[in-house]
This record gives sequence, structure tokens and C-alpha cells, in this order.
Amino acid sequence: MTITDPARRLTGTEAWFPRRRFILWVLALYAACRVVTTAILLVVMQRQVPTGMTGGDDIPVTYFPFTALWDGQWYQTIATEGYPDHVPRGEDGGAQQNAWAFYPLFPFAARAFMAVTGLEFPAAGSTIALLCGFGAALLMGLLLRERIGDAAALVVVVLWASFPASVTLQLAYTESLAMLLLVAYLLALARERWLLAAGIAVLVGLTRPIAVPLGVVTLVALWLRWRARGDRPIKAGEYAAGLASLVACGVAGFLWPAIAWVATGERSAYTDTMGAWRGSGVVEPFAPWLGMSRYVFGETWGPVWLVVVPLVILAMVLGPWARGLGMQLRTWSVAYPAYLAAVLDPFTSIFRYLIPMFPLLAVLVGAGWEDRRGSTWPRLLVRSVPVLVLFIVGQYYWTDILWRYIPSPTGDYPP
Repeated sequence: MTITDPARRLTGTEAWFPRRRFILWVLALYAACRVVTTAILLVVMQRQVPTGMTGGDDIPVTYFPFTALWDGQWYQTIATEGYPDHVPRGEDGGAQQNAWAFYPLFPFAARAFMAVTGLEFPAAGSTIALLCGFGAALLMGLLLRERIGDAAALVVVVLWASFPASVTLQLAYTESLAMLLLVAYLLALARERWLLAAGIAVLVGLTRPIAVPLGVVTLVALWLRWRARGDRPIKAGEYAAGLASLVACGVAGFLWPAIAWVATGERSAYTDTMGAWRGSGVVEPFAPWLGMSRYVFGETWGPVWLVVVPLVILAMVLGPWARGLGMQLRTWSVAYPAYLAAVLDPFTSIFRYLIPMFPLLAVLVGAGWEDRRGSTWPRLLVRSVPVLVLFIVGQYYWTDILWRYIPSPTGDYPP
């Protein structure tokens, strides 16, 4: 097994723990993070007004129904009833919000889990999310330790698992499953397991619409492998397998829209449905960001922030302080936010969409240097503990302000 970008295998001095002990540390620390989040959920839950989302206006709110609010209601409908055979439309012909906006792997996995265990959807969905989160944390730790060392990898996993919107990693949402598949794909690329990556890409295409930026990462991985052909000649079978991983990303990008087309008989079923969640009623690349930036920061500063934020991301990724991450993770850290800028209608859900940008956490705490200069325990703790505290406080406010549903005539801001 080989790593194709400049990331190096651990030497004896860089590996603080044997592999098995490292795995146990990752799982234990991730479990501790989830205990903290559970405590926050239970505290905020006391302020949740009983509604139809929580099981009924006259039924006291309990933990599992509280984990299945908002999009969890859509996933519950899909898990129990499936998808409609058409796109619901209003009198003007415009698509109404419907289940075709939500990818099927998570709700169908919940349906299978419900059939096996007899659990209701809230318990089944949040349990699957919790288990997938553990898997994602484990693979993330293994992926990162080969690049930034054991200590830094553990710190990044803890910060990722404590990020304000990381609450969703144990809610009836797709974040955990998507992260598990994302990190598995990146790890497969790093190990040059091209056919395994191709299979994972197809699963990604049934989970979240992130296959396009993964295709960009795959191009970089294939270029790195081609560049190393002098030292490690490429056989015809590996060429074919590498091409298969790239093609699979393309297939994954169109798979769910194609399924929606076949199932409803409407070619634009998916895009029309996604437009129903947009303020303009249609999916407009890039344009919504200008309007939202002006709404949040004002006419003068809004456009400025639209320039500053991408420049900050580029500076974090392109500088020598990120070289230890390797080309693949650096590419993901640019391709993914660029993709969000193209397809996302920015609103309060943006915090959830930042969860896959975990490599930037390594840069944030100074652990991305190729020579590991920032990866000693004292330096990591000094830089990461304040961030960890801010993240945990942010979890409380994210849960209380965005996750907790407040019934009102004008609606509430979704998480």
C-alpha cells in the first residue's frame, strides 16, 4: 500500500501509539465528545415546546424524538413511506418542497434497521448516525496520522467532533454517514485502492451531492500516481482501475437526479425540487452569495467578505503550513468550498456544510507543517484548548438557536 502525495508514513518517533492503541484513543475521545453533545441536547431539550415534530402537541418531549426534527421529518417520511411517484407542484406549476430533495441511502438504512430492531425512526436514525460518526472518526484518525502524526491527528478528530454543528453527527441527519463515506473515499485514494474508491463513490452519490469535488480530488490523486510512474511503473489494470474511480465520481454526481427522473418521468425532477428550497425558486450558481452577504454584512462590507473568505481559505491551504496534509486533502479543502459556492443557497445550514472541511482544523492549530514543527503536545494543547472551548460553547448555541424548533406564524430558521 502506498501513499501517493507527499504525506509520509510514520516513523517510530512520530508514532506515539501502536496502531491498536491509537484506534482505542480515537474511539474513546470521540465517545467523550458525544457525551458532551448528549448533555447539551438534554439541557436544550427541556426548552423544546412539544409540537408535531416531537411526536405531538400534548406529548412530553423525549430524547430520540428531539433528535429527529427538521430534515429528520423528511427522512422519517422516506423511511416509512418512500418517495412520491411525481413532483408535487403548486397552481403556478412550480415544484413544492418534497422528498426528492433528500438522498436515499440514510433513510433506507434506517428502514432496514427499524425492521431488524423494531425501533421507531427517531431512535433508529440517530443510532445509525451515532455509529457512522464513530466510523468516520476512526478513519479520519487513520488518514491524518499518516500525514500529521498521532498527537495532531487526535487533536483534529476531537476538534472536528466538537465543532458547533457537529451535534448533527448524532441526530437523524446524513452528516455522519456522508462523513464516513467521504473519509473512506479519501483513505482509499491515499492507499491507491482505486476500485474500492469507485464503489464508495457510488454510495456517496446516494448520500450527499459531494461527488463533483471528490472527482477533482481523484484527478489530483491520479496525476500524483502518474507522476510517480518512473519509480513505480503503472500496469494496464491500474490504469483501468484509476479511470474507474474517476468515472464513478461522474456517475455518482448524476445518479440521484437520474433516479428521480426515471421514477417521476420528469427530467428536471431533482433540480426543480431543489429550487423549491431556494428563495428565488430556482438553483442559481454563485448569485445567492452576493445577496446574502449584503443582507448579513451590509451593502459595503458584504462583497468584501465574499473576497476575503476565499482568500483566507486559499492562504490556509496553499501555504507551507498545510504541506504536511498532502495534495489530496489540500485539494479537497479548496474544491469542496468552491463547489458549495457554486450550488449552495447560503443560509443557516451553512454551519452543517462546514463539517467536511476537517483538514483546515489541522492548519488552524499549526499541525500542517511538513516537518511536524507544530505537532508537539505542548504546542497542540496551547492552540487547541481555546478552540475546543469555543466549539463546545458554539454547540450549545447552535442547538438552542437553530436545532430547537420554535413554532411561530412566520416559521423558524432551519439548522
